[in-house]
Amino acid sequence: MTRQQHLGWFLARGFGPHGWGHDYLDWNYDWTRPDLYTESARVLEQAGVELLIIEDAPSLGSPETIDLRVRQAFGGPKHDPLLLAPYLFAATKHLGVVPTVNPAAVLPYTGARQLATLQHLSGGRFGLNLVTDTGSARHFAAAPPLGHDAAYDRAEEWLDGVRSLWRSWDDGALIADPGATGPGGVRSGGRYADGSLLRPVRHRGEHYAFDGPLNALPFDDGSGGEPVIVSPGGSGRGLAFAGANSDVQLALAPLTERSVRDYRDTVHAAARTAGRALDDVKVLFAIKPVLVSSPQEADRLVAASANPDDATLLRIAEQQSSDLETDLTALDLDKPLPTGLFGDHVSHGSIRRLVGDHDLATTPLRALLGGLARLGRIADRSGWVGTAGELADLIEELGEWGNDGVLLWGDLHPVTVHRTLDELVPILRRRGILRTEWADGGLRANLRAF
Repeated sequence: MTRQQHLGWFLARGFGPHGWGHDYLDWNYDWTRPDLYTESARVLEQAGVELLIIEDAPSLGSPETIDLRVRQAFGGPKHDPLLLAPYLFAATKHLGVVPTVNPAAVLPYTGARQLATLQHLSGGRFGLNLVTDTGSARHFAAAPPLGHDAAYDRAEEWLDGVRSLWRSWDDGALIADPGATGPGGVRSGGRYADGSLLRPVRHRGEHYAFDGPLNALPFDDGSGGEPVIVSPGGSGRGLAFAGANSDVQLALAPLTERSVRDYRDTVHAAARTAGRALDDVKVLFAIKPVLVSSPQEADRLVAASANPDDATLLRIAEQQSSDLETDLTALDLDKPLPTGLFGDHVSHGSIRRLVGDHDLATTPLRALLGGLARLGRIADRSGWVGTAGELADLIEELGEWGNDGVLLWGDLHPVTVHRTLDELVPILRRRGILRTEWADGGLRANLRAF
């Protein structure tokens, strides 16, 4: 029997200049205004997409790579996705909205209060994509950036602290009894809350110090429970963090049966170690499809990408330099990358996307960039170019391997959304893969529906 799959959308460009560098820029949307995003969000919801994850990076990066990040808007400018979320909630009824939050940038008490507010405003449809980017640290404190694993330790302390504040209202603390109505319509005898059931919370950790209780309402079934936690890490430490803490893991891995099962087994082992049920964390693999009208058109695009010229490689080097906060454009294309090129703060996942299965010490930069430039076919699992039917075949096959769902990766622009979903959604629904009804109780309830 076909296994129903959760469907999400990963807005990889963040709250930035959507359409820049594409022909659909001439639709004349203003990326700084909400209309572009609210229109797209309504289409996602109509399509049965359960959650929209919005990437973010609060920093423009190191001084050496700022120009590379802003020249073609690869890495900035970006506005704060937390402040976009209320517009998306107002435009939809079921879609979960999951902006990115960096523990280096938001103090636990402030974060707990803001995130609780958004969860209540949305009726339980809010989540946070918790990232451990360390390159932004200089904007928020005098301390030097943390290493990769230490940044996860800080994120874990941050999340533990936020949850302790969310839970600082014990059961029964919120009474909300308005009392009786007396003469003249005046109420008396009412009581809103019981202060004796508010826990003080005194946190003194390695990275944070704060006191509670939280000045925000607690969560109940009507508010959808606590916000959903999403994490994107692919390292051993990142997968351990996901298993112990996350409701959704944004997964990047080759979509072969062995890779998918191994990845899920690693996350589930971490969940089991943390005393959680395996179904507590949903693993959603990210897919960046290029959908075309026919297999012949897919073959043509793949063939055309086989021998990228130097101009194409330079464009890819600029984009990778933005992601890696390391200038690749000044390096010799025909030599391997210098030893120790990437600092400890650089995302391990970004390095893996560049290097792939190559030997970093011996592979010329030209070959690494060429591997990113060359396209592959969905049909033979060598890449992401294909028809909607071929993508549906892949999603169905993932479900047969025990997978929970997929995240489609792209701009949140009406053109991109329609290009990706218009043909795909009817195929998935006819096959019983994609939801047609929504659960009550917000994002968490929809994730737990199957």
